[in-house]
Amino acid sequence: MFESYFLGQDTRRMRHTSQQSRRTFMKKSFMGLGSMAWWHLAMQGEGLSTSRLPGSHPPFHHRPRAKRVIFLFQSGGPSQLDLWDHKPHLKTHAGQELPDSIRNGQRLTGMTAGQDQFPVTPSKFDFHQHGQSGQFISEALPHMARIADDLCVVRSMHTEAINHDPAITFFQTGFQIAGRPSMGSWLSYGMGSENDQLPGFVVMVSNRGGQPLYHRLWGSGFLPSLHQGVKFRSKGDPVLYLSDPKGLTREVRRQILDDLMALSMESFEQTGDPEILTRMAQYEMAYRMQRSIPELTDLSHETKATFDLYGEDARQPGTFANHCLMARRLAERDVRFIQLFHRGWDHHSSLPANLSARCQQTDQASAALVTDLKQRGLLEDTLVVWGGEFGRTTYSQGKATAKDYGRDHHPRCFSIWLAGGGIRRGLSYGQTDDFSYNIVKDPVSVHDLHATMLHLLGINHLDLTFRFQGRQYRLTDVAGNIIQPWLA
Repeated sequence: MFESYFLGQDTRRMRHTSQQSRRTFMKKSFMGLGSMAWWHLAMQGEGLSTSRLPGSHPPFHHRPRAKRVIFLFQSGGPSQLDLWDHKPHLKTHAGQELPDSIRNGQRLTGMTAGQDQFPVTPSKFDFHQHGQSGQFISEALPHMARIADDLCVVRSMHTEAINHDPAITFFQTGFQIAGRPSMGSWLSYGMGSENDQLPGFVVMVSNRGGQPLYHRLWGSGFLPSLHQGVKFRSKGDPVLYLSDPKGLTREVRRQILDDLMALSMESFEQTGDPEILTRMAQYEMAYRMQRSIPELTDLSHETKATFDLYGEDARQPGTFANHCLMARRLAERDVRFIQLFHRGWDHHSSLPANLSARCQQTDQASAALVTDLKQRGLLEDTLVVWGGEFGRTTYSQGKATAKDYGRDHHPRCFSIWLAGGGIRRGLSYGQTDDFSYNIVKDPVSVHDLHATMLHLLGINHLDLTFRFQGRQYRLTDVAGNIIQPWLA
C-alpha cells in the first residue's frame, strides 16, 4: 500500500518537474526519498515506530550506567533543615537574630524582606544517624532512614531563582524563562524509546493545592513535540481520549489511521514539515496505548506484599504511593523518563504540621520504590532522584514559637538525594555552614545535576544539542560539570 503510494507521489512529482525551479525540484525529491527511507526503517509491525525521528542524536557517548530515570519532584521547596541537613548548633542560637555575616546582604523574597527581625529557628524534628554510612536523617522520614545506605544525599545544591515559577522552570528545563524543552524531553530526544507501546516520557501529579504546575514543565519546547511528556490522570481514562467512541471498532480505527497517514504523507511531501511525521507518530502511539495502558494500570496482579511495602494508599489512583508503584511498572516496561510531581511543600507557616503531612504521604512510598526496584534487579540501571526547586530559610517567616514556625524560600543551599543507576551508595556529599544558609564545601548547581544525570545515561551533555533560531541549545545551557564523586 505505502510503496505504491510513494511511487504514485514520485510519478506526479516528475510530471510537474518542468513547472518547478531546480531548487524546488531537488528539495521535494530529497523529501520524497528521505521520507521513503525513514518510513521503511520506522515501520515495525503494526503502525509507526515512535522511538526516534530523523535528526535525533546517536544514543550513547560512553557505556551507560542507567537506562532510565525516575524523578520524584517535591514541588514547593522541602525544608532541608527539617529533613536532611542536621544543624544541632542552631539550638544554641534559637530566637537570636541571624548574623549579618551569614546573611551577607543576600536578597530576600517580598514575603520576608519587610520583617524587622530574622530569628534563628532550629528544627522541631530530631535527627539520628542511620545505616553503616551514618547518614543523618530526620525523624519525619522513618522509612527513608531504613534505606540510608542506598542513598547519595547531596546537601549542597543551589539554584539561581528565588521564586517558585522561575525556580521550577529552571529545574525542569535548565533556564528560568519558559519555552525550552524539559529534561525528560531532552532525554527522549537523545535516547529514543525502547518500548513502542508506551510514551518515552510519562508524568504523574499528586496532592491538590500548593503551587500550580503547568504542562510546559514537561513540554518539548522547540524539540519535536513527539518528545513531550504524557500526563497520566487519576480519574476516567488514564490518558485523555484513550477510549474510542461507542460503536467504533478496532478495525475501523486502524483504517481511519491508514487513510489519515496517506493524506499526511502527501502533505509532508509538499511542505517538508517534520511536525507532520511527529503528529502521525503520536497518532500511532495513541493507537497502541489503547491496549498497553489498560494492562499497565491494572494492579490486580500485584501481591499483598507489594501493597504492604508501598502502603494501602498505593491502591488509590492519584496518590503519591500509587504513582510510585506505577513508576516501578513503567520502569519494568523500559519507559525512559518517569516524573512524579507531589505538591504542597511550600511551608511559609505551620511548617511542623504541614511537613509531617507531606512526609506521611511520601516517605513510605519513596523508600518502597527504591526497595522494590532493588529487589527486582532494576535499581542497578534505574536512576532515582528526589528533590524540589529550592530549600527554606534558617530564620522563621513570621513569629516562631516552640512548636510552630514557617520558613521562606532559600535558593542558596538545599538537599536532594539520588539512588541506583551508577550512583555511589551511602554517600553524604557537600556541606553547608552552621546555619544551613551558605554552602561551604562542594557546591552543586542544577546544571551540574543535569550533566551528571546525562553522564550516567551514557550521554555527553555537551553533545546533546538542538539547533533553534540560529543557535545550538542544550539542557545544561553553557554550564554544567559532572560530579565525579557521585559515581560508583
